[in-house]
Amino acid sequence: MAIMTSFMWKNYFRHTTKEKEITTVLKENILFQDLTGRQLKFVSKIVHLRKYHSSEIIFRQGEAGVGMYIVVSGAVSIKLEDSSAAPGSEKNEIVIVSMSPGDFFGELTLVEESGKRSAAAVADEETTLIGFFKPDLLKIIERNPTTGIKISLRLGEVLGRRLKETNERVSKLEEKLERYRLKK
Repeated sequence: MAIMTSFMWKNYFRHTTKEKEITTVLKENILFQDLTGRQLKFVSKIVHLRKYHSSEIIFRQGEAGVGMYIVVSGAVSIKLEDSSAAPGSEKNEIVIVSMSPGDFFGELTLVEESGKRSAAAVADEETTLIGFFKPDLLKIIERNPTTGIKISLRLGEVLGRRLKETNERVSKLEEKLERYRLKK
């Protein structure tokens, strides 16, 4: 009788742990923070959750990019191959940045026509990522334009901010290089 009772009282309307986890992570991400609860639930059913093993490659430098990733748990290193290595020799990798839960990367591929990855991404430990790909964004824009516009506007803001930061860093490097040249 206990089996029947628990079956009868089971809450079929309760969100699954996976759905709640995805929704929580999305809500904390700048791209999705303006979405309503209903819009977040809609998006959470479209995005992809995947686990990676330690040292597993998420994507390689030079591969075609199809979307972005949000770190749910674990850690990811973004690495550049050292192009100065001699042909046939082992290529050195330079870690540009380490990503931790809440961080995201690869968002430029959501707006590029057919861009190549400018760096590689590798899981540093057991890692869970949410994948949000260009076809997902296009599906959202088609099915729910208001949601798509909110995400797209935030995406533009993020890309603009990162471009501004990059320009500032380049300007500082140019100033350092000029001072170095003047000292010689």
